[in-house]
Amino acid sequence: MKKATALTLVLLMALALFAGCGAPAENSASPSSSAAQESQSAAKDSYTVAIAQYAQHGSLDNCREGFIDGLKQAGFEEGKNLTIEYKNAQADGGLNNQIASALAGTNPDLICAIATPMAQACYNAAGKANIPVIYTAVNDPVAAMLAGEDKMPTGNVTGTSDKLPVEEQLKTIRAILPEAKTIGILYTTSEVNSESCIAEYQALAPEYGFEIVTSGVNSTTEIPMAVDALLPKVDCLSNLTDNTVVSSLALILDKANAQNIPVFGSEIEQVKLGCVAAEGLDYFKLGQQTGAMAAKVLKGETTADQMAYEVIEGSSLYVNSEAMAKLGLTLPESLKDRVQEAAA
Repeated sequence: MKKATALTLVLLMALALFAGCGAPAENSASPSSSAAQESQSAAKDSYTVAIAQYAQHGSLDNCREGFIDGLKQAGFEEGKNLTIEYKNAQADGGLNNQIASALAGTNPDLICAIATPMAQACYNAAGKANIPVIYTAVNDPVAAMLAGEDKMPTGNVTGTSDKLPVEEQLKTIRAILPEAKTIGILYTTSEVNSESCIAEYQALAPEYGFEIVTSGVNSTTEIPMAVDALLPKVDCLSNLTDNTVVSSLALILDKANAQNIPVFGSEIEQVKLGCVAAEGLDYFKLGQQTGAMAAKVLKGETTADQMAYEVIEGSSLYVNSEAMAKLGLTLPESLKDRVQEAAA
């Protein structure tokens, strides 16, 4: 009986040694393949993405639609493996923070924050739960304290910038209005993206013979009086992607047109509404670019805190010929080869 027991122990030890020989082969996988295996094992059948939008207007709506399309192109489709929770603050700062907190409380897989005020609110709300935030339509992520000068995130947050082509806009205004001397800009004092953009306007304007005259507001209720005070001082207005101001663009256009003051926009939707022209961005493409970044995070290919923010490349010249005609403006030959009509 003892001999049999000893023989059994020898056999068991041999089997254990043989099994142990195979272990190093499994552990010798490269770090990247191990990470991929972990990511794959962590993959889910469905995902929830919260979309928090600061205001309701064309450019931000295009961003949202582009974002959803970008996710779809990457394999995340609503109704199949994706649930989208959408909230809009309607340019209300108080509601903005409430929405950010409420969405973070539902613990989604990712939050898409559209526009600077919402990006800041969502980052603050989602930070404690470590929910990744992917923003879009943020003119200056560094000034918004969402990224450093090297474009790397300040936390679990990254996205895309809609930095305006300010110098191209100044060139366009000079070409259309060769005699103009002053450009008026209405902006919201609480939007850091607007302040950053104005600083660039003021730095570049003298090179093109312009003086920038600004007027700051705190809310939409102050816009009518601010426009009335600004128009007599300027030869034209140049509109930013300032969300509070854009929400009142129809009112601004009515007042400016009544005094034959041209209003230049910053993207195609503003030109469709009646701005004479804009050297602007394609916000649908910006949204698609953002969706592609979000998809990488959902797939586990990277994390938000490891991705530098991105800036959309290139701009287009949009013109509303009807709006120009009403103000007696003509498009110079130097611009005609790159114009895209943007009638309503």
